[in-house]
Amino acid sequence: MAGALAAALPDGRLHLQEGPIDLVIGLEGTRAAIAEAATRARAAFEGLLAGLVAELPLLRAPIGPDRPAFSGPVARRMAAAVWPFRAGFITPMAAVAGAVAEEVLAALADTPGLMAAHVNNGGDIALYLAAGASLRIGVVPHLARAVPEALIRIRAEDPVRGIATSGWPGRSFSLGIADAVTVLAASAAAADAAATVIANAVDAEHPAIRRTPAASLDPDSDLGDRLVTTGVGPLPEAVAEAALDAGEARAEALLSAGLIEGAALVLGERIRVVGTPGLLARPTDTAP
Repeated sequence: MAGALAAALPDGRLHLQEGPIDLVIGLEGTRAAIAEAATRARAAFEGLLAGLVAELPLLRAPIGPDRPAFSGPVARRMAAAVWPFRAGFITPMAAVAGAVAEEVLAALADTPGLMAAHVNNGGDIALYLAAGASLRIGVVPHLARAVPEALIRIRAEDPVRGIATSGWPGRSFSLGIADAVTVLAASAAAADAAATVIANAVDAEHPAIRRTPAASLDPDSDLGDRLVTTGVGPLPEAVAEAALDAGEARAEALLSAGLIEGAALVLGERIRVVGTPGLLARPTDTAP
């Protein structure tokens, strides 16, 4: 694939990278199934970035009352994922990482003999699970610690096929102050969009919060001159709790609407869990 990297990692996972897209793919099944699924993943990845670039101006535009007409399958996934949030400001870029992971997963999910697969795009993960299979996903609520502090176990019978995390310290800009909002949903693109929305809702005004216009950090940002969070210092208890209250209310509304299956909201050492019990179970407490 010209312009793209495809390599096997030491642990057997497949690494696909081009430009800002960086996928790590785990596959379980027969040897033949793993080989076939890897071939399908590489084929699906080829040209994916170019397809997104071709529609980038529209992908960076806010969603309005009329559903935008996109040509590419990833762009259509992005638009569908953010459509439920069109009443507020949102662009399809809010779901780009999850939609890319989902597109590659779809290309390999029906490989005969494949038992489980995950496509991890910078922490936004699309899942495939055959009957009886399960996967355990490590959660990193604090990027500074850079270690999983909890585990999520997803079984084939669970409705979750996508996991995404958003927060101001991450690789994407956030309008809110959450360290991390991890969302479980029916698809990776849906989880990505919802995580963005909930993370934006975890917000407050306080001198310890630093903000900068997105365009001054990245002239191509879809957020334009909107202020994005660049730092959060120590906050009074009441301010932090009010911010989490706002985010939790947004998450509860999305849960009630059937748009997510669960969410964990992290601000400092404070954690709120909505929906799925045990979403942030400690590794030692999670069944194998």
